[in-house]
Amino acid sequence: MLTLFLAGLPQGASATTPSILDVISTLQVKGRAPKTGYTREQFGPAWKDVDSNGCDTRNDVLKRDLRSIIYKGVGEDCVILSGILTDPYSGETIRFLRGVATSSEIQIDHVVALSNAWQTGAFKLNLAQRTAFANDPSNLLAVKGILNSQKGDGDAATWLPPRKSYRCEYVSKQVLVKAKYGLWLTAPEKAAILKILKSCP
Repeated sequence: MLTLFLAGLPQGASATTPSILDVISTLQVKGRAPKTGYTREQFGPAWKDVDSNGCDTRNDVLKRDLRSIIYKGVGEDCVILSGILTDPYSGETIRFLRGVATSSEIQIDHVVALSNAWQTGAFKLNLAQRTAFANDPSNLLAVKGILNSQKGDGDAATWLPPRKSYRCEYVSKQVLVKAKYGLWLTAPEKAAILKILKSCP
């Protein structure tokens, strides 16, 4: 069985080393709440420097997920001019080149999309909590831009990475993020996640 760990699990988790199924069992199952009131601004400034390391979250994720990185200049290790990404969603190797026409080829995806989060409980969080959610490295991946656009605010019932070997990790990330921030699953989403997990090692 796929086993992952989550610091600060909700009460009711069954063990100190819970499986992802144990985590799912702690989550509420409800329908999506209305999107009323949702805007990107409800999750704070886009790509805030939440860890005070001098780099915004977008550049932190690029630094984490790219290889063969070339920076803008000496002492300017927040601004990446180029690098190479092995896209987790497709398995493709994609070159990142900073520029108006090229930067969007690699985008930073919220594994649990902001709109999805809003409709599954984030509307109850305060601004500081939502800002933390939007900038949480565990909920962020550098991915192929077109796939990020295709996903939109979809959950596991409506969108999955085309690379099937990544789906176990993908839905597990979604579950752990939702548990961390007290969000819920919809019934179709939970069913889709459980179906995928049955095939996981």
